[in-house]
Amino acid sequence: MADAEPLIDCDVHNALADDGALGPYMPQAWRDRREALTYLPTEFRNVRENLGDRSYIGAEYPRPTPRASRVDAWPPDGGAPASDLDFTRAQLLDRWNVEYAVLNPLLGIGEMLNLELAAVMARAANDWLVDQWLDPEPRFRGSIVIPYEDAVWSAGEIDRVAADDRFVQALMLSRTIEPMGRRRYWPIYEACERNGIPLGIHNGGWGGHPMTPTGFPTFYLEDAAAMALAFQAQITSLICEGVLHRFPRLRIVLIEGGFAWLPSLMWRLDRAWEKLRVEVPHLDVPPSVLVRERFWFSTQPMEETEHPHQFGELIEDLDMSDRILFSTDYPHWDFDSPNAALPPRLDTGLRHKILHDNAAALYALPAVSPAND
Repeated sequence: MADAEPLIDCDVHNALADDGALGPYMPQAWRDRREALTYLPTEFRNVRENLGDRSYIGAEYPRPTPRASRVDAWPPDGGAPASDLDFTRAQLLDRWNVEYAVLNPLLGIGEMLNLELAAVMARAANDWLVDQWLDPEPRFRGSIVIPYEDAVWSAGEIDRVAADDRFVQALMLSRTIEPMGRRRYWPIYEACERNGIPLGIHNGGWGGHPMTPTGFPTFYLEDAAAMALAFQAQITSLICEGVLHRFPRLRIVLIEGGFAWLPSLMWRLDRAWEKLRVEVPHLDVPPSVLVRERFWFSTQPMEETEHPHQFGELIEDLDMSDRILFSTDYPHWDFDSPNAALPPRLDTGLRHKILHDNAAALYALPAVSPAND
């Protein structure tokens, strides 16, 4: 759609073309080890799980579509959705006049049980991103894949990769082994701050815990509805543990968790802080102030209000019009079409901020000149 308004898509899930796609970017010893496991008899394949070699296949709970993807997102020449650069370019970037798209590959690396393998594969994934996606297509930007359950290795990988300004953030998943405010993760935040990049937290992960406060549910529907709970817990932890005071330049992007729940969370945190602030003396301002100053939120899944005008009222109530970032979640089944996700009568200035300007400012993305169109 050449006449479509230029936009920045902050959540695109590119995928590996096949199981061996990272092999060329890994040391030979690790390649040999992984290939040997590939040929194990079926009854022993769980050894791969014990080693922490987990490839994202879309689902512990069955999804409504294979790999949780749009039925039209499968490349005609084979491979997984969003694994073919040319097909992804045509179906997403060209179709919707996408000026930039941030790649968030969900490869299961950050939650691996074998931390050394996770570090090797994170390095390989970032080199693969450069070689197969960022170099061939200048409209893509990358998120740094990190083995986030080992913060020291993660910090080292951020330092290695962040020199390439096409990487715009480091990437974690929302369900971690411990709450993100805990000290075990602080080297990651220090590295993000040191390199001047935000931390992106995307929905997903296991961390060894249920996704609800009451245990594992039965259906994927319950899992999908509970995604906001992890984000609420992580915001609370990051604020109460003093992370935002210790790292005053750290910016945090919450991806694919929605944001309509923010007013009630901020109210509850502020109310509790008024009564209990003696136990968090470092927290010298109401939590809602820190939420508005330090967090950004992606639109997908877009919370659609009962009446279109109420969406603008929600943004006004949040007082965060410069903190909302547009995302499609391509190629997943709940893809948000750019021409339908936002209410049609939304204020033009607010629409442009959400579709483009907020992300351009956060990620310091250069303006595209006509010569580069």
